[in-house]
Amino acid sequence: MTSIVALGGGHGLSATLRALRTLDIEPIAVVGTGDDGGSSGRLREHLGVPPPGDLRMALVALVGDGSGSALWPRVLHHRFGGTGDVEGHALGNLLLVALWEETGDIVTGLDRLGRVLEARGRVLPNSIDPVVVAARVRTDDGVVDVVGQARLTATRGEIESLRLVPEDPRACCEAVSAIEAASAIVLGPGSWYTSVLPHLLVPGIRNALKRSSAKRILVLNAAPQAGETEGFAAHAYLEAWDGLFPGIGLDVVLADPRSVADTARLAAAASRVGAEVHLGQLLVVDGYAHHPDRLAAALGGALPAATR
Repeated sequence: MTSIVALGGGHGLSATLRALRTLDIEPIAVVGTGDDGGSSGRLREHLGVPPPGDLRMALVALVGDGSGSALWPRVLHHRFGGTGDVEGHALGNLLLVALWEETGDIVTGLDRLGRVLEARGRVLPNSIDPVVVAARVRTDDGVVDVVGQARLTATRGEIESLRLVPEDPRACCEAVSAIEAASAIVLGPGSWYTSVLPHLLVPGIRNALKRSSAKRILVLNAAPQAGETEGFAAHAYLEAWDGLFPGIGLDVVLADPRSVADTARLAAAASRVGAEVHLGQLLVVDGYAHHPDRLAAALGGALPAATR
């Protein structure tokens, strides 16, 4: 049985999962555990659990089109108001943490909620440990160490190096097995330094990617992100990948022409990591997000024939 694994986090991973669902594929989503902002940040700080927010978003993206499916996403994304301890928490985050405490296992809790939602696919963390994303950033005031995903996302400057704290978090065994057995692995789109690249900083995930014979597909972002990739041209993503992870290649890079100013330079950067560029209409009209049907069509053309 062939399987497709998608790595990422947040809204970018959700877009990929919805596109794969459109292709009638039940993907395995591998989600980062570095989020330290908002409801997720509060829960990981107070309870020592992996941040549940991106895991919740991935599960919702896998909810099918059956009866009642429109209600569940709203319920899981529902955020409480008021001024008490529950203010700002998403119900789905609290539900996941409750399942983890009741079952005693992160993966079991995710699988249980997935069955309740009739999710068309599976969601796994990349690590069973909550991690902190940190970087050395060259700013107008010199080189500074920035610790924490929320701070890094908001920091303006050139990111020179990236690391996790702890540096050797425990990889999720099920995620490692899924990557090793996959026929294709899709990375991105998403926050480059805080949602996509941190997967490769988890040693177990990085080594699984090296061992895997899967076709590796990278979906480039629609536009630079204020802060961590401000001013990035399309080729800069691949140059950053090659600089940080020279031993891990790619096969296909998907990009929308509206996001590429210099196609020759993008092709050259892709070639250095072993990939070819597939240009096509991927974005919505305003060009700031991926259109699910267009992304699905592009992924369908890039995936191995046996998975289509």
